Amino acid sequence: MLIDTYDRVATDLRVSLTDRCNLRCTYCMPEEGLQWLAKPDLLTDDEIVRLIDIAVTRLGITEVRFTGGEPLLRPGLVSIVERCAALAPRPRMSLTTNGIGLRRTAAALKAAGLDRVNVSLDTLRPDVFKTLTRRDRHHDVLAGLEAAREAGLTPVKVNTVLMPGLNDDEAPELLAWAVEHGYELRFIEQMPLDAQHGWKRDGMITAGDILRSLRTRFTLTEEGAGERGSAPAERWLVDGGPHRVGVIASVTRPFCRACDRTRLTADGQVRTCLFAREETDLRGALRSDAPDEEIARIWTLAMWGKKAGSGLDDPSFLQPDRPMSAIGG
Repeated sequence: MLIDTYDRVATDLRVSLTDRCNLRCTYCMPEEGLQWLAKPDLLTDDEIVRLIDIAVTRLGITEVRFTGGEPLLRPGLVSIVERCAALAPRPRMSLTTNGIGLRRTAAALKAAGLDRVNVSLDTLRPDVFKTLTRRDRHHDVLAGLEAAREAGLTPVKVNTVLMPGLNDDEAPELLAWAVEHGYELRFIEQMPLDAQHGWKRDGMITAGDILRSLRTRFTLTEEGAGERGSAPAERWLVDGGPHRVGVIASVTRPFCRACDRTRLTADGQVRTCLFAREETDLRGALRSDAPDEEIARIWTLAMWGKKAGSGLDDPSFLQPDRPMSAIGG
């Protein structure tokens, strides 16, 4: 069991499969990209599956989310999903993606055992998408969303970040579109994920801003804490239901007290929090032929030291030095 000194138990594992991405979102990385990890530093497919096996069979993990970078860029992704689906007990598996490659991979991922997807889409306007991502791929994301729904990777969740002066007026339009297509929309407060450290707290669109905008067009009824559990999103019924909209207020309404996550970076480091400054090396143990029991012990000790919170609610918060693309969202 992965328990910490605040009696939180981690049952949700986020696995970054690569630090690479085929977009250059302004809130994530500079236009020229980043210095990618060298291939020998990345975990191999076998190493990833072994660590997930240890997490599921020895440490109580019940959910696995594959992230990046962009996880669809990982050549062995379908095989990794298939091998993890064969574990006993079988974990629930999902994928966070920018959606560009979903049209060609959704059916194969579903057949391999993937349960559902989260797709990042910040705007319905192709020109704004190009400005935000520095790529003209809006149509590919929409096609990927449709393919995911048709393949049965449901519920298909859409993650949206609103940026001042770019898409901050789109909240009602985005929700109407999500309801029409049967997607579950989740707005995420902009977090300090950019490698160029351009994030500013006083310029972000807050959860309160988002809800006020949505209520100009919809009636929202809060689900309540009992329905939320350890999920990061506060959810509201839209016009009485059954459709829902979520808001992840990582900055203004931190949910650290109920956090049930542990994270594995693309190069084999355990992170207790997305914004942690400390990492614990599992790759070295793997490659020095440590037995599963030793790897589980190292992982358990790392999680025991998890801090009470992310620090995002502190106005003096400093951004992590390590690019987020290798850590996973």
